[in-house]
Parts: sequence; structure tokens; C-alpha cells
Amino acid sequence: MNRGQVVVVGGGLAGVTAALRCAELGFEVRLLEARSRLGGATYSFVRGELVVDTGQHVFLRCYTAYRGLLRRLGVADSISMQPQFRVPVLSPVGRPAVLRRWNLPAPAHLAPSLLDYRMLTVAERARVARTALALRRLDPDDPALDDISLGQWLRQRGESPRAVDALWGLLAVAALNAEPGDASMALATKVFRTGVLDSTDSADIAIPQVPLGQLHGDAAHRALLAAGVDVRVRCKARTIHRSGTGFRIPVRDGVGDSVLTADSVVVAVPHRAAAPLVADLPVPGVAEWGRLSAAPIVNVHVLYDRPVTGLEMAAVLDSPLQWVFDRTAIAGATRGQYLAISLSAAQEHIHARTEDLHDLFVPALRQVFPHARDAQILDFFVTREPNATFRQAPGTAAIRPPARTPVPGLVLAGAWTATGWPDTTEGAVLSGTHAAEVVDLDQRSQRGVEVTA
Repeated sequence: MNRGQVVVVGGGLAGVTAALRCAELGFEVRLLEARSRLGGATYSFVRGELVVDTGQHVFLRCYTAYRGLLRRLGVADSISMQPQFRVPVLSPVGRPAVLRRWNLPAPAHLAPSLLDYRMLTVAERARVARTALALRRLDPDDPALDDISLGQWLRQRGESPRAVDALWGLLAVAALNAEPGDASMALATKVFRTGVLDSTDSADIAIPQVPLGQLHGDAAHRALLAAGVDVRVRCKARTIHRSGTGFRIPVRDGVGDSVLTADSVVVAVPHRAAAPLVADLPVPGVAEWGRLSAAPIVNVHVLYDRPVTGLEMAAVLDSPLQWVFDRTAIAGATRGQYLAISLSAAQEHIHARTEDLHDLFVPALRQVFPHARDAQILDFFVTREPNATFRQAPGTAAIRPPARTPVPGLVLAGAWTATGWPDTTEGAVLSGTHAAEVVDLDQRSQRGVEVTA
């Protein structure tokens, strides 16, 4: 039975999740996406023979909600999950090392690896182990932790600059898209506790084995249509107005301007786009959303004429490189080897010329992969995501809004909302599920009021 009309604005992971769940709950759902595709910030494009993802996305075994969405989309078999967390760590100035977990109860599962981590001195390793135990006792929901940065907290614990760079920052920058000195300690605590310290297998890394456009966009479109959702791409919501107990949503699509009506609206777009949509509604804190700002990610793509490394991925220290991934098979390359360099917190590179990035990163690759010195580069290009995440700095917890607004039926979703998680695929999916639950509760409440009256 139709329980009312829901319009979901935004076709990223949060919007897709909200739309699917609302459809399952019996609502008539329309999903609006301004772009020609679904998937939000995760998408692919074709360059020559390569299918290129704009950014390299990985996730962890603890991303249970996101993994559930992949199952719902029918693409759970399109990812490769490590049987055990293992990250090779390279450096042009020293011997390589490996971070990995052991089959021991948490947090002892990391102790052998930390105590053998040759990127740090013996004294630094011992201090890191003590710091990890102290971090495990912290509560990520403690508001006081959002007042300080991860870097501040680590300095208070006596961590050396080398330990911050070679271990804590190695993981935190990738997870939070922020340097330790700029990252909220509350979010860092969530990352390290849920993602690394609390469970033995939580940090096992999964990598999509198909392009993101196929994993998210195409699969989501099929699943939404099968669920009966009216999917409208190239359809931009201009604003949202209250109309009685429901809403009017002026939209613009390829045909022209029109107005949709709905009993409930889920706003599942980034904070910059969400604010003007709800500007005419009594939603508190909208003016503060801009303070979430944005943090960039840059990806440098290099196609060699021959294989230069046997590693699927590696972290790199003492180098402009951060993380390097072998994308050869995933992108459909038929010759050579295609590597992608993922650079988080990439403010210094976001506006750099491609030629300058070539001159910086090609020699850096040769330093850590000796076989690259004799290889020819068939293609070199750069993708930039200026607004990859919100800026996950101290003080952001007070700005991130909850799903429920004071306007009955108006619900917020997105990784930028108050999910308790950093800006991740897991946070996006959790927000979409929660948004659908709020829609359901609001509609039940409204029906109850009407029956009582």
C-alpha cells in the first residue's frame, strides 16, 4: 500500500540508500539527480583504453552498512577484501616495512607488527603501543575531543614527529583527508577505535575490482528501478517550499521547469548544495554549514609500457607520494601497468599544473620502484576533487546537523551530517538509512495526529 510520496534530492550513496529504504517501507519515491548519472562523487570516465575512477576508493571490513548496500545493489562480488590487514610501507631512504595484523584478540592483534615496525626506533615503537592503548580508552562521542586536533593529542602523549608522520598520519590522512594537526580528535578516535583497535579484523582493506561508475552508479540505477523508484537524472531541484503538510519542489530538467509535490523530502546533497535548497524553511544552523568548508583529493595517473611493481597497493613515506595503487586490471588496461597515486589533504597540489606534478611524481615513483627507471610513460594525467570531503577539523561536530529537522517531513542525509563517522562511504550509507527511518517515523506521527483529530 502506498504510504505517501517521498522525493529524494541527490543520487549519491546517501540518496540511493534513502530511496531504496523508503521504497521498501512502502513509499512512492522519486529520486532527483542533477547530473546524468548516479553515484555522487564516486564515478568513472573513459580515457583511451582505460576506464578511470576520479579517485581511488578503498574501504574497511568494519564498513558494515556500506557492504550491506553493495549486497543490496548486487555487486558485493565486485570487491576484493584482504583476508588480513596488510599494508606495505615503502621509503626511498630506507628498507621497506609492513603493517599487518595477527590473529590475536584486539588490541594485541597489532602489537607484533608495531613492535617490529622498522620505520620507527625501538623507543618510538614502544611509545606508539602505549598511545594505542590510551586511544582505545577514549570515547569518540566525547565533545571535548572535538575541541582538539589529533596532532595536539599525540604531542600531549609524547609522540615524536617521526611517529606522527610514519604511523598515525599515514593512516589518519587517508581516512580523514586532513593532516594530524588539522584533524578532529573525535573523528580520529572513531577512525582508530572502530577501524583499527576495537576488533581484530576491522581494518582489513577492500578494493573495488570494477570501476566505481559500474559499482555504484550503474548498479544503483538498476536496483532503484527494480524497487519501483522513479529515477530522474539531469533533474535539478531549485528549492524546497512548504505546502500545507507537504512540500513543493520546483525542478528544472531537459524539458523545462516544473513543480513536484511530496509528503516528505530527503535532502541528500553536499552541504554547499543543501543550504540554498532549504533556505526558505526554518532549519536551524544552515548559516553555519558553510564552515564545514571542503578538503581536496588529487589523483595522479601514470600508465607505463611495462610492469614496474608487483604490489597491489603501498603506502610511501619520505616522499611526495602517499598511497600508490595498481589499477591495471580494474581499468581494463591491455598493456603495461597503470598506477594511480592518491593524495589526500592535497591543498598544495589542487591548483598545480599537470607539468609540475609530472616533474614531481615521476621521479618519486622511480625512487621507490626501480623498474620504473627503464619504463616508458604512455600516459600521464591528473584528476582533481576540490570538494572531496568536508574539512574534518576540530569543532565540526557542533556544525554537522542531525537527520531530523524541525520541519516535519524534511530530512537531511549525507556523509557531512551527524553520523558519528568521518566523511566516508560508510557514513553516507548510514545517513541514508537513518533518513528513511526518520521519514517513516514522521509519516506515522502525522497519520496518528490525523486519526486522533
